[in-house]
Amino acid sequence: MSDFVQAAQITEAKQALDRLRANMRVSIKGKDDVIEQVIICLLGGGHLLIEDLPGVGKTTLAYALARSMDCAFSRIQFTSDLLPSDVTGVAIYDETIKEFVFKKGPVFANVVLADEINRATPKTQSALLEVMDRSRVTVDGEAHAVGAPFMVFATQNPVDYEGTFPLPESQMDRFLMRLQMGYPQPVDELEILRAAKLAYDGIVLNPVVTRGDILKLQALAQQVFIEDSVLDYILRIVTATRTESEFRAGASVRGGLALKVAAQARALASARDFVIPEDVAELVRPVLAHRLGLARQTSDAMEERRTVAMILKRILAAIPAPV
Repeated sequence: MSDFVQAAQITEAKQALDRLRANMRVSIKGKDDVIEQVIICLLGGGHLLIEDLPGVGKTTLAYALARSMDCAFSRIQFTSDLLPSDVTGVAIYDETIKEFVFKKGPVFANVVLADEINRATPKTQSALLEVMDRSRVTVDGEAHAVGAPFMVFATQNPVDYEGTFPLPESQMDRFLMRLQMGYPQPVDELEILRAAKLAYDGIVLNPVVTRGDILKLQALAQQVFIEDSVLDYILRIVTATRTESEFRAGASVRGGLALKVAAQARALASARDFVIPEDVAELVRPVLAHRLGLARQTSDAMEERRTVAMILKRILAAIPAPV
């Protein structure tokens, strides 16, 4: 074991994460890979963007995570008429005490589902920027902490873009990872059909980890050792995106830091106290793809995502991993 993390801490972390995985599998059938990515994002203290068709379990995924952690869950349906104050809250004058009192908005929860985030106006979308970055809301010059842990699950439909406002690059960069769920396998979908539950809030899950447990795990992930050769590997990957002519612009410095944080989280999720090159390679697409766009114009968003993924795969293949 390294000097940063003790063996007992790794064992304790593994036990807590195994309980979390098993509990989420009760509601999320046949999506162990997605659950693993969500756990990595959680350990990294980041936010998650899920792009997929309606009805594949995105809301259930967020709800199952919140209930498994004994955390507050909030769902915000983003629409074109949604106001920033509908998300963050507003100061209301209280006649009884003769002063303004802040009424918290739905963003004050541990796990927040921002459903169809690209249907809200840019002004409302930007209301999430500070809270995603700083875990706080500022109203009338006064800061209000939303609590910890804090994780935003944002969803958007990758096919239906009519009446939507695409997220700007500054907002996309705030998401640690982007995932797709996809349809379940027939055997798993049959089990879902047997359960006969349409509403996510009808799911009954008992918490298996506390908020304090999650905060300890997030702090532990930051202590996972990453040697210079692996950091150099991350830098070479990020630099390659900046020199790739097919990209409009390369990954930002925040993108490189996100890849490092996610790799540390994956190592901890794998019960290791050190990062290996595989941790980095496996996370290049979910961490970097949504931060990159093609230099050429394309009207097919799905095709652009596939092309970006192929370019990243080519870049990764051309860069030797440290041994």
